[in-house]
Amino acid sequence: MPVFFLPPDAIAPPSITVPPSLQTHLRDSLRLEIGEQIWVCDGQGARYLMELTRVTKQELTGRILSTSQEPARTAPRLRLVQALLKGEKMDWVIQKATELGVSEIVPLQSRHTIVQLRPERLDAQLARWQRIALEAAQQSEQWHLPVIAQPQTLTACLSTRPAPALSLILAERQEGQSLRTLALPASSNESVSILIGPEGGWSKEEVTQAEQAGATPITLGPQILRAETAAIVALGILQSRAGALE
Repeated sequence: MPVFFLPPDAIAPPSITVPPSLQTHLRDSLRLEIGEQIWVCDGQGARYLMELTRVTKQELTGRILSTSQEPARTAPRLRLVQALLKGEKMDWVIQKATELGVSEIVPLQSRHTIVQLRPERLDAQLARWQRIALEAAQQSEQWHLPVIAQPQTLTACLSTRPAPALSLILAERQEGQSLRTLALPASSNESVSILIGPEGGWSKEEVTQAEQAGATPITLGPQILRAETAAIVALGILQSRAGALE
């Protein structure tokens, strides 16, 4: 059973009231009944084992049986800056990056990006990505939902404050440090930002701009990976080295 995210105001110990946005799924899709138990999360570091006490077409409520607190973080937070990808590739990256526990995903409009987001469609696209992240976070039993940022330019992204403790840019066919040996921040209060290019790769000017802003070029080896593959491989290596994957 996945962990379902609820807004904090839905949780009023010893009771929980499931909001309408989730009621239909629990009642009609999962067919949960009175007496059954589920885990819910407030997205702020607490989980609750909830026993359903009332299931109707208008209301779904329960009582808290136990509470769990998020374990202390031991790894820096990860921020994925992903150049926009075409088709369902961007959806796939957001889903898998969420499963791997990133704290923020920044869609990027780069020089070689094929996808051009239309302003009138932006709100709908962000809502779609947020739904994908929510479902992935629930399935993978995360403690927090990742932030899905507004699409940005590279210049805006590189000027974000506060700056991450370590900023990385993955660029093919260029010299770079290996993710296997690169020194990582030791504090869980710090963050690592990794920039992944689009299908057409970064332009030379973009790589130079990132380096001038303090980003470190990195490599995954001589093979050329698809953009979506490179993103997940890089995140997996970082999380493994940080101890978030065992």
